[in-house]
Amino acid sequence: MTSYRLDQVGRQVRQEIMSIIRRDLKDPRIGFVSITQVRMSPDLRSARVRVSVLGEEEQQKESLAGLNSAKGLIRRELGRRLENLKFSPELHFELDPSIEYSVHIAKRLREVLPAEEEDDPSGTA
Repeated sequence: MTSYRLDQVGRQVRQEIMSIIRRDLKDPRIGFVSITQVRMSPDLRSARVRVSVLGEEEQQKESLAGLNSAKGLIRRELGRRLENLKFSPELHFELDPSIEYSVHIAKRLREVLPAEEEDDPSGTA
């Protein structure tokens, strides 16, 4: 199977999972979750879903536990919504620290780089 097809199905699975998380899941453990990437296996029977969770490490672990406990519901909904697939993919959720890392780097850059001077409102610069 071509990688184009895998990427296309991965994007579609990502959109549907985000929709399911926003609308259908009522688990209070699941906080502000965003899906950064979905990698499909070549046979489209499993998907590795990388999620980024805003918050502390404990909140991240709880959100991941909430997503793992809702795997069955998410998989069933995916099967209903994605009629172009023979099988609903088995989901594997994992944390993606890339967004948290980029926020950390941005903070460090703000500390190191000199602040830009604001324009003088009186016009006497």
